[in-house]
Order: sequence, then structure tokens, then C-alpha cells
Amino acid sequence: MTQPTDIRGEHLRTALSLAASGMPVLPLRAKVPFGNCRRCADNACGGRPNMKNAGPCTCPGTCHAWAAATTDPDVIQSGVWRRAWVRATAVAYHPGGAGLTVVDLDDPAAVAWAGRTLPSTQTVVTTRGEHWIYRGTMGSSNAVRPGVDIKSTMSYARWLGPGTGTMTALPDNVRALAVKEPSPVRPAPHAVGVPAGAVGRECRHRTPAYLDRGIAMAEQRITEARSAVHATVYRTFLAVLSTHGRCGCLTDAHVTRLFNAAQAKGETVRHCTDAWTNARTRLGL
Repeated sequence: MTQPTDIRGEHLRTALSLAASGMPVLPLRAKVPFGNCRRCADNACGGRPNMKNAGPCTCPGTCHAWAAATTDPDVIQSGVWRRAWVRATAVAYHPGGAGLTVVDLDDPAAVAWAGRTLPSTQTVVTTRGEHWIYRGTMGSSNAVRPGVDIKSTMSYARWLGPGTGTMTALPDNVRALAVKEPSPVRPAPHAVGVPAGAVGRECRHRTPAYLDRGIAMAEQRITEARSAVHATVYRTFLAVLSTHGRCGCLTDAHVTRLFNAAQAKGETVRHCTDAWTNARTRLGL
């Protein structure tokens, strides 16, 4: 297949080269992945097979952010993907899919901290700081300390070149960054009570797969928020309550999972409680 000669073609050639080396790639638009197609909007399709707690998806496009990353050259050059490359501004890759972890250092202070604390490894200069790339995978987590994000499984990183230095094994002190100490006091959120008239009625939400998938998707939506976290948490709580809040199927365990996902993004217990209460009030629960 003849390669385009413009800058978009350069993105495609870069993607094919990375994929040939075993690195799953995807196109970016303005530093973020392309949105889902209409069929996959709001993950209605169930998500990609390699997404946590997600069902199958046969969409051939670039949907589902990091989960769309692939090493298949036929997919990368397919019609849907080629149209995406025309609009792409950069190439991204799924670090976890390539067996890697990226320590994203967002500012000079974070870079200086890494120089004092972490073992040297392959380093890539970014627009604001550096990417330190290690061999090995772990869970991704944002804001593990000021100016430091972890990008590995269920995440993506922008390709900015091979960088310098020799890649080393993922050290324990990087893994430890994502381990959150339990809060000394964490009041448990109240479960949604069963509204009058709902008791004794058959509830389709009680199907474990249906409810669990809904909660997993809500956790994922919060976890993948890159901005407007407060608003994302509120909208997610509102969506969960509008679907599952009127028949008593939500339990403390379900709500705690949502609170934990929000707190992992930096939300306080108070913010979570306020968002949950406001969502219930709006829906009249």
C-alpha cells in the first residue's frame, strides 16, 4: 500500500513502525483519543474484550481510547483508521500492552525528584517534563505525588521518540507510588433505599452481570477523566442513580466502589458525598 507523504502520513508510518516492534498504537487528536462511534457511545456496546469487566465489541474503529491500541498493520491501515490518521495530531501507545510503565513527570520539580529517587532508565523529553520508561507493568494512576502520573495498564502515552538511556526493570519504589494508604476515617456512604412500590417487584438490575458491568463502566469513566473531575464524578453518579437507583439494587459495596474511584482521582470524601447527595436530590430519590 502506498504511504501518504504529508505529516499525517508520517504519523501512520510511525504507528506502523512501532506496531512492528510489538507496541500497540492508536491515533490522538489534540492529545486525547478519538471518541467512540455512535454505536459505541457511552460504552453501550460493552467495551473492548481486553477492557476490565467489559464484554465484546466488534467495532473496527478507534473507539474505547487505550483499548483500541493494536499492533495489527491491517487494522492500522484500514479505511476507518486511515480517516482517523488524516485528522490525527500525534501517535500514542498503550504502555501496558507493550510490557512497559511510563512515569510521567509533568514539571521540573517532578523531574528533579525522580533524579534523586528513581533508578535511571530510558528517558524521553516532553513539552513540560520527561517520561521515564521502565520494563514491566502495573496499574495506572494519576497524581501519585505532585506532578507525577503512572501510565501502564489501561492507559496511553504520547509517542515522543525513543529518548535516551537504557531501559531498566520497573523498581519497587515506582510500584509503591500507586499504593494508597487507607484513610484513618472513611464514613461508608449510605445505600439507596428501596422506594415505595418497588419491593417485591422483579428487577432486571439485580442480574449480577448487568449491575456489575454498569458499576465497572462508571468506575472506568471516573478513572479515565483527564479534566473536570468534579463534573465527571457528579455526572457519573447521576447516570448510575438514574439507571439503578429506584429499585433498591445498589448496595453499600457498589457505592463504595464509586467513591473509591473518585477518591483515587483526588476527590475528598466530602466532595463524593455532596455529589452523591446532589444527584439523588435531582432525581428525587
